[in-house]
Amino acid sequence: MTHPVQPAGFDHIVLRVVDKEKMVAFYRDILGCPVDWDRPELGMTHVRVGSSLIDLVTVDGKLGRAGGSAPGVEGRNLDHFCLAVRPFDPQAIRAHLEAHGVTIVDEGDRYGAEGDGLSIYILDPEGNTVELKGPSESV
Repeated sequence: MTHPVQPAGFDHIVLRVVDKEKMVAFYRDILGCPVDWDRPELGMTHVRVGSSLIDLVTVDGKLGRAGGSAPGVEGRNLDHFCLAVRPFDPQAIRAHLEAHGVTIVDEGDRYGAEGDGLSIYILDPEGNTVELKGPSESV
């Protein structure tokens, strides 16, 4: 029997940032990661890393506020990480997670390195959010 969760690589990571312009400039100009999509309404800029993305999210923006304080002793910097899962069988994944006592904390279509696709969010044993992401409808 094939395991229902087969990570194929990272789709994206989300970094909470204080100075988004400085961080975008660093990743774009110093590390050569072009801007893929700027979303000021969310306080987020996606920068491309090969076939993956780094999402830079302002700590005071719509999404970043959910993480609490700015990165430091009292706040976390990494919001979550995302694993691209192939093949992606949502029913088999849900059943597998349930059988192991893992609660799904969120689910829905999300944008990632391959476009929009279904994502299932869970927590690891230490409370880190892990996104399991399916392919885009066009892949």
